[in-house]
Amino acid sequence: MEIESVQCECCELKEDCTQEYISEVKAKFDGKWLCGLCSEAVRDEVSRGKTQSGMEEAVRAHMSFCGKFNSNPAVRVADGMRQMLRRRSGDLSSSKSSSKKYSRSATTKLYQLSKK
Repeated sequence: MEIESVQCECCELKEDCTQEYISEVKAKFDGKWLCGLCSEAVRDEVSRGKTQSGMEEAVRAHMSFCGKFNSNPAVRVADGMRQMLRRRSGDLSSSKSSSKKYSRSATTKLYQLSKK
């Protein structure tokens, strides 16, 4: 089984995957390869019915969201995951201080992982 390094077309994070897995992911997301975190965010958008055209529009919207930030991809992904988890838990009213603390620690950990 040959492993290939592939880059997410949304957040630019790299993952090592088999060609079979890469093909499966591309088939689900309009020919684009998305990392696990971005694919979950896109599926979340589709399941919540936020897009009219389904998967294709959700992929475009998520790519646009990722493209709005100029920071390290790990920072963008950490922030997106934080927002997604808060939405899913229904906790949209947490204070800014706890939000910043969580964001910094998650961002730092992801940044350190991305450097390995």
